Amino acid sequence: MDFLEAKKIMDAKLGDWKIMALASSVDDYPMVRNVSCLFYKDRIYFKTDRNFRKTQQLYANPRVAMCWNGVQVEGIARVAGLVVDEPGRTFETLYKKYLWQSYNAYSHVDTEILVEVEPKFVEIWDEDENRKAFQLFLDFDLHTVTRKQYDE
Repeated sequence: MDFLEAKKIMDAKLGDWKIMALASSVDDYPMVRNVSCLFYKDRIYFKTDRNFRKTQQLYANPRVAMCWNGVQVEGIARVAGLVVDEPGRTFETLYKKYLWQSYNAYSHVDTEILVEVEPKFVEIWDEDENRKAFQLFLDFDLHTVTRKQYDE
């Protein structure tokens, strides 16, 4: 399997949006919380309030891990400014489409910032047609994938 095939598996598992666990850490103080994520332009995007503790952690240490149902993403987070200032307003459009309740409740808040996560390393747990578990390890810098059989 090549990198693009493995990335297609990741994209299919994540779809257009998911609520993912986001882990961050500063000074050996880890935190984890759920964030509503959208996937486009080979990145993960979520919004948050610029005054929250997680935002302060991201400024101090942009290295994050995110997880949803067997897909773990390790990456670099970047605060991309206010949600409403994104060129083309892709996030706002997709957030309104997939996460209407949250969009309707918080879209008016002028402290809502957009966070972009660039995947660096992804681990995917999956099963083959015989229900034998395996892992895929995607290195986004090297564009390589390693498949490791778990069940024999």
